Amino acid sequence: MNLGRAIHFDESDTLVFHSPARTGEWALSGGFEFSNWGEGDLTGKARQAFANGWLGLETFGRVTFVAVTKIEPDEFDALIERLAQHFVDIYGAPSVEAARPVAQDELNHMVELCEGHDPNTLLTVARELADSGVSEAYRMIDPPEAELDILAVHGELEEDKEAMPEVRLIPERIQPESPL
Repeated sequence: MNLGRAIHFDESDTLVFHSPARTGEWALSGGFEFSNWGEGDLTGKARQAFANGWLGLETFGRVTFVAVTKIEPDEFDALIERLAQHFVDIYGAPSVEAARPVAQDELNHMVELCEGHDPNTLLTVARELADSGVSEAYRMIDPPEAELDILAVHGELEEDKEAMPEVRLIPERIQPESPL
């Protein structure tokens, strides 16, 4: 099974995210963090995290790119527990037991995004506020296409869409109002 790992090509994530993820940590979309956000929340570094940040599962910081990487079953199980505990600590889930199925669903979604892609395939996420919640769209960049000069996606969301190279799109996901 595959999952995404945080990857950095330069120092830009340390400048644009309030809390950047570390290189190499496992990551997932983490759109649940924004489930109750409105336009007023989308300013500065918070806007950048919302617009295109993946959530690292060690630091719970944000990263612009993840690379598809094989994960072992025991590592995956440990991530479920870590994310479930995060839901208890940060989002007020009543218990790890109650949060575990939601954590597993979030990680399974990331596995689905990574499924069928070659190792080192890069993934990006782009979010927008929609009437039904947070809309997420995913892009995939094959390793041979991933040249450093085409990967800068920091800035306004509309500018990012225009600046992105032609890449295959992965189906969109709408985040529910709350993860629990």
